[in-house]
Amino acid sequence: MTCKVLTTAFPSCWAPPKAPSYCSCPWRNRIQCSASSSSDVPLTVRFDFSSSTEKPENNVPITGGAYDFKKATISLTKTLLSSPKKVTIVRHGLSSWNEESRVQGSSDLSILTETGVNQAERCRKALANISFDQCFSSPISRAKSTAEILWHGKEEPLVFLDSLKEGHLFYLEGMRNGYLEAEDARQIYPKEYTTWREDPSNFCINGVYPVRMLWETANEAWKEILFTPGDHFLVVTHKSLLRALICTALGLGPERFRAIDVNNGGISVFNFNKRGEAMLQSLNMTAHMYSDYVYLY
Repeated sequence: MTCKVLTTAFPSCWAPPKAPSYCSCPWRNRIQCSASSSSDVPLTVRFDFSSSTEKPENNVPITGGAYDFKKATISLTKTLLSSPKKVTIVRHGLSSWNEESRVQGSSDLSILTETGVNQAERCRKALANISFDQCFSSPISRAKSTAEILWHGKEEPLVFLDSLKEGHLFYLEGMRNGYLEAEDARQIYPKEYTTWREDPSNFCINGVYPVRMLWETANEAWKEILFTPGDHFLVVTHKSLLRALICTALGLGPERFRAIDVNNGGISVFNFNKRGEAMLQSLNMTAHMYSDYVYLY
């Protein structure tokens, strides 16, 4: 059934505003109004869309507010892939500097805690029924240790990619940045710290924009992963780089850096078509952290 007329009622004291002369709305001048002289009878407004020129191309139905899907995503590869791909991304388990609320960045001084090891084990069990062709990991120890637990017993060797390393935060690395501690990063470098927390895409040190560089690195990582033979890949990396991976896949810029968050051990899943266009299937799944939940997708 196709409905072309919408009827709604308003109090009789209400009058519809006149459309301005510059209005380009395709429904302008197609509003029909009628009202009874009785104050108890509401004004009736009828919107007639029957002659509207704003129709979906190729008779594609309008659903969820989407007009069409031409610009829903972008190609990360600019080249056809050999087959559709599925990519499962895991953030490393809790590390010593996570626990101490320190800025980690590209530093390799932070290691998995006992809790982090248990989180990695939970991830491995939760993904036990999923078949992966390859596992890619950051070579930084907290991610590497997580990947080694996840990939234990597999025949294919782990592949370590520098493009999956965490972003470099220079002299902020190692400083405390938690809300409950004496935040030495804020006290020693107040301007830089404030920018990092509130406007990360414009955070700059010595002419370098770390968050913007993460977007370049993430694009490089996607190409390395997606051009690898196989259909389903496991990726282990860090929060900031993971944010960049998610945002670049969805066509979001560095200014959206803090719009995405992923827990330690959180699992996210992307599907890619042969054009290298991404669809986010799952974001930050954590059911396995609180139960013996096993994923099957």
